[in-house]
Amino acid sequence: MKRSKTMELGVGLFMLAGILGLLFLALRVSGLSLEPPGDEFRLEANFANVGGLKPRARVTMAGVTVGRVESIELDPEWYDARVVMSLDEGLEGALPEDSTAAILTSGLLGEQYVGLSIGGAPETLADGDRIRDTQSALVLEELIQQFVSNMVKE
Repeated sequence: MKRSKTMELGVGLFMLAGILGLLFLALRVSGLSLEPPGDEFRLEANFANVGGLKPRARVTMAGVTVGRVESIELDPEWYDARVVMSLDEGLEGALPEDSTAAILTSGLLGEQYVGLSIGGAPETLADGDRIRDTQSALVLEELIQQFVSNMVKE
C-alpha cells in the first residue's frame, strides 16, 4: 500500500486538531484562559482557616461563578488567612457592605470555593474593600477527630 501526500497531510491535520482540542479542554478545566483579563473588582476577606482553598478557585454568588480567588496569604497583623478575590466588574457598587463570604465545598470531598451571600445594608463595597463577615472552611479531618474523641469519652 502506497502512502500519498494528501493522506499524510490529512493525518497530520487531524492530529493537530486533536492536540489543540486537548489543550483547550485542559485550559478550561484548570480555570486558566488565554483571554486578556478584563476590568476587575477586587475584594479581600480574612478567614481563620481556608482549608484546601487554592488560588484560582471559584467565587460564586447564588451558584453562579462571579470571579476567582487571586491570592491567599497570611495577614501579619491578625495571623489569619487573607484571601484576595477578583470579581466581575459589574458587581462593583452592587454588593452591600454587610455581605458575607464562606468557604464551601462542592460535594463531600470536592473542591473548595468561596460563596458570597448578599447583605441588606444601603452602603456598598468598593474596589479594595474587605468583607468583614466570614465563615471558615469545615475541615473533614477535624470533624472526624472530634467525633472519635467524643466516642472515646463516653
